[in-house]
This record gives sequence, C-alpha cells and structure tokens, in this order.
Amino acid sequence: MDTKLTAKKILDKDFKTGLRGYSQDDVDQFLDEIIQDYENFEKILAKKQEEINMLKQELEAAQNAKRHSPSQVQPQQPQHTANTNFDILKRISNLEKHVFGDKLYD
Repeated sequence: MDTKLTAKKILDKDFKTGLRGYSQDDVDQFLDEIIQDYENFEKILAKKQEEINMLKQELEAAQNAKRHSPSQVQPQQPQHTANTNFDILKRISNLEKHVFGDKLYD
C-alpha cells in the first residue's frame, strides 16, 4: 500500500491563486498541520515495521531452536515418587500391625 503523498510533496505543492480564492495563510497553516501528521505517521509506520521485523526474527529463531532441539519427551513421574508412595504405604501397614497386632487382619 503506497501513499501518493509524502510530507515533502505536500510542502512543495503550489496552488494557483484566483480572484476569489482561499486565504493563502489559511491554506498554508492547514498544509503545515497535514505535513506534521504525515511525518508522525511515517515515524509510527517505520517503528511498527521495525517491531514486525524483530518479531519475525524472534519467531524464526524460536522455530529453528524447536527444530534443532532434542525431541520433546513427555515428562514422566519421577521413579522416586512412586517408590516413596510405596514406602509410605508399607510403613503404614507395619504401624498398623504393630499397634493392632494380628487382630486387624482376622
């Protein structure tokens, strides 16, 4: 999307004066405001384009890193947790036997 006007084109534009034309000072003042807006828009667009380029680079780097990293393996529950749970159940069973004796299992 190219724009037809630039701040410079607006600044350099000459208007013919007529017998009952607009006030040249009013036109010049309005054109000055338009030029300022165009300059601001050009700065904003340039900054946004820089941000887009930076984000594209970050995305590309992330995709490359993902492609080159070792295959993602689903994290498994650590073996020590399973052993710990078994150990806890075993201890509880032993405590029950100690407290209640063989009566518990009759």
